[in-house]
Amino acid sequence: MTQPVRITDTCLRDAHQSLLATRMRTEHMLPIAEKLDHVGYHSLEAWGGATFDSCMRFLDEDPWERLRQLRKALPNTPIQMLLRGQNILGYRHYPDDIVERFVTLAKKNGVDIFRIFDALNDVRNMAWAMQVAKRVGGHVQATICYTISPVHSLDAFVETAKELAALGADSICIKDMAGLLAPYPAFELVKRLKAEIDLPIQVHTHYTSGMGTATYLKAIEAGADIVDTAISSVALGTSQPPTETLVYILQGGEHDTGLDLGLLSEIAAYFARVRGEYRQFESGLPGVDVNVLMYQVPGGMLSNLVSQLRQQKAEDRYHDVLAEMPRVRADLGYPPLVTPTSQIVGTQATFNVLTGERYKVISEEVKSYVRGLYGRPPGPISPELKKLVLGDEEPIAVRPADLLEPGLEKARAEIGELARSEEDVVSYALFPTVAREFFQRRAKGFPAPTKQAAAAVAAGGQAPGAQPPVSLWKLASRVGRGLGR
Repeated sequence: MTQPVRITDTCLRDAHQSLLATRMRTEHMLPIAEKLDHVGYHSLEAWGGATFDSCMRFLDEDPWERLRQLRKALPNTPIQMLLRGQNILGYRHYPDDIVERFVTLAKKNGVDIFRIFDALNDVRNMAWAMQVAKRVGGHVQATICYTISPVHSLDAFVETAKELAALGADSICIKDMAGLLAPYPAFELVKRLKAEIDLPIQVHTHYTSGMGTATYLKAIEAGADIVDTAISSVALGTSQPPTETLVYILQGGEHDTGLDLGLLSEIAAYFARVRGEYRQFESGLPGVDVNVLMYQVPGGMLSNLVSQLRQQKAEDRYHDVLAEMPRVRADLGYPPLVTPTSQIVGTQATFNVLTGERYKVISEEVKSYVRGLYGRPPGPISPELKKLVLGDEEPIAVRPADLLEPGLEKARAEIGELARSEEDVVSYALFPTVAREFFQRRAKGFPAPTKQAAAAVAAGGQAPGAQPPVSLWKLASRVGRGLGR
């Protein structure tokens, strides 16, 4: 009996987000779309994550138009997106009406598979997005964020997966965002999930630690149905394991993917040429970074940390900050380090080191986290930190979004005639400053950037007056120096 493994390729989303700062333009995706569409992939991950924000912020592209163009160019291949549950594509929780309209429009414009996750694995923060995606006819891939800590275990991951299955998930994804999932734990986890949940299991990892391909092989042996890879020219490093390598390894066996290596080779050659257009955005990290195994910090965050410390002339404190991150993570109850928790932990660790005193300065994000406004922490929060932030108060016990007023009509009124469509209203609701500036540039016909602006973008910055990306130091600027509010 054969069990062909299916492949999701990330070349249109996570691969360039991990390696090229999410800068790949739609014009470099469309020419290869026909060949991608003929491969026979399970899906192409092409939307979501940071791509939505980056389209408007850096590329002067409408993310909805990108989705529509890709849908037209990929008639035979499901398009998959990454959705941060109640966070949608941002760094905070949004009201239910905005989540509902976003998911509905995403399906209408071309998304087939919604990979839905929550940074804390708090199922309450995933349930509404799952319900809406199911209602509008999308495939709901409910996701477990994999991490290692004293409060995480195979039993806990399996129980979370059971909860997600009960909520109507069509498949389950193990999301290993930092490359921590080793081959033998992967075998055990997939084996348990296949035995106890009657749903397809997909595995996602990054190659940062160097274990990716081996992890996939053991997961496949245990029964994994689908794995995420990236075409070789945008694979490895902080991206995914290479597609062609896995296809060749499985060729002729019971898990043969059936994919054409010749066609994949043509696609790889194309992306090799395209990657050269984005040299200035290369992360510069080594092919394998052992720091991810020691500190569990995702590779993209490591490169960001170096850059931000360099700007503050504090690059010599890099290893101090890196060593502080696991301590802050423990104080916060061991959250998995993925957006937005990775930024929250990284910012606080930086403050603790640069001020010379732990929690002398507490970021607003940490305060919100301790109050329960991001969800239920996986483990207990440090009593000392809890006391600093809350005093004698207790964290909220309800789903955080239950405290939010509807926001869609307010967004519609605020953006007014600058919005040309319902999609524009949702873009504004998610990223008010970025979207408004994008709409204003669009109204002027996207004037060519000045030489100064072009030089700034080429150097990895942004045009004068543009909204900077969320980063450790951007978050730092919002710090409150009091003990809590």
